[in-house]
Amino acid sequence: METIRDTAFGKLVRVFSRQRWMRYPEEQDVSIWPEYLKEETREKEEEDHSTLNENPEDLEAYGLYTVTSQATTRSNRLSSSALRDSGQGLVISWRGQNDPENPQNWSIKKKTLVSSQIWLLTFAIYIGSAIYTPGIPGVSEQFGVSTVAATLGLTLFVLGYGLGPMIWSPLSELPMIGRSPTYVLTLFVFVFFNFGVIYATNFGMFLAFRFLTGFIGSPALATGAASMGDMWSPKVRDYMIGIWGMFAISAPVLGPSLGGFASSAKGWTWTIWQLLWVSGFVFIVLFFFLPETFAPNILARRARRVRRITKNSKYMSESEWEIKEIKPGNVLFEALVRPFQLCFMEPIVLFLNLYISLIYGILYIWFEAFPIVFEEIHGFNPGQGGLAFMGILISTILLTIPAYFYWKYRWQSRHFDKDGNISPEQQMPPACVGCFALPISLFWFGWTGNFVTVHWIVPIVASGLFAVGGCLIFNCIFCYQAHAYPKYAASVLAGNDFMRSSFGAGFPLFATAMFHNLGVGWACTLLGCLTLLFVPFPFILLFRGKKIRMASNLIMFSRSIE
Repeated sequence: METIRDTAFGKLVRVFSRQRWMRYPEEQDVSIWPEYLKEETREKEEEDHSTLNENPEDLEAYGLYTVTSQATTRSNRLSSSALRDSGQGLVISWRGQNDPENPQNWSIKKKTLVSSQIWLLTFAIYIGSAIYTPGIPGVSEQFGVSTVAATLGLTLFVLGYGLGPMIWSPLSELPMIGRSPTYVLTLFVFVFFNFGVIYATNFGMFLAFRFLTGFIGSPALATGAASMGDMWSPKVRDYMIGIWGMFAISAPVLGPSLGGFASSAKGWTWTIWQLLWVSGFVFIVLFFFLPETFAPNILARRARRVRRITKNSKYMSESEWEIKEIKPGNVLFEALVRPFQLCFMEPIVLFLNLYISLIYGILYIWFEAFPIVFEEIHGFNPGQGGLAFMGILISTILLTIPAYFYWKYRWQSRHFDKDGNISPEQQMPPACVGCFALPISLFWFGWTGNFVTVHWIVPIVASGLFAVGGCLIFNCIFCYQAHAYPKYAASVLAGNDFMRSSFGAGFPLFATAMFHNLGVGWACTLLGCLTLLFVPFPFILLFRGKKIRMASNLIMFSRSIE
């Protein structure tokens, strides 16, 4: 019942019953709410921040998010603290270290239930790009456009879900909004916008709704990792992010198979019907069973209930005090400008995003080789051609993820300190292995898939090796950014999603022509040579990543204001 109480369904029940149903403990027993009171000030916290400013090299242990907070709310935090010191306000916090409403204290069963919903949501949105690809010929025929123009239905969707998190993910970090409403409301609109795709009367309308569905449905694609951090400790969080990444990978892999059989039997609209069914089912699950995971939002709603009980407006949560003292322009900056600032002005974030974007773009180009190799050369039908992607999925689930988790358990776990912190650079060793797997896979795939005399299983095995490289690199970078910016993980990962989706959106437009003009062998050789250029990247991050992080513009700013 506690889980359902915090869901969208539970909140609606509380609203319509005027808080008579699904009540919180302090509403059932008003003597409980004083236990939420945190009367002490933040003097010690300010001393800790002052120490960090005096010793900037110590920031590595805390992550750059501490500097971001200083650069944007320094003066506001001091004035807020002074206001509370004067007796004008009191802080509502957790009910002790074991407060059951704190997501970090939830049971393993509840954490797993909530995490599974985030994984399922990520799968339901990511599959929307690849599931459409078998229907491209049908779209071309129905609207009388070229195949390249019909491919815009794929690229605009990918561009939409790259741009969307730059708006939605930071909004989920605002204490009065939170994660759950962002997920549920955007998914609701996503489901209905897919009707616009199915019943589009012209090509312009079709493209507009494909972009809008990608844009609206995108929050989980960046915020999913941040949701894992809301609930799980740093030692466990990386495993959860790895599973989340596995669902993100499996969606575009399964999409061509599901869409291929549907488009062959019923036409291209049935690829979108499948997407609508999947996303509609996920919406129902989230509506009834997804509670809020963002601690500042949980505490803000608790403070609101205390104010209603006591009729005293002085009781606020920590985040409410900060928002109260921050100017609206600063709030707008934190919500909308910060992702772009982190993406393009932070050296380490820009470096990581460029690296993963190039890999992601090559992945989307390479996917266009599968219909040529397996349908044109080996004679597969569209459904069978989609099954050729299963080598990637099997390699990810049965080989890469288990091996990655084993490494984290046996070796990486030794580098955590007693508080569960670890240097972000300790995330990179698996990527140093993965960077070699990518060129080997592409050379192997290109020169075995180019000949009908070579059995079709050989290039599928080669594609499994690509999954090893891609999965290791992606997970290492996701975890690196989550550890470096734990408080603003949603904004950092939104910038990551924006940049790599921009690459992934544009590359498919010329990929098919490239494979036909150069041939599969030489085209894959070109891509393999490009991945060889990226081999030094993980090693640079492993050995020089700390120096790059310490060159942060935010650190320079914090030093200048001392």
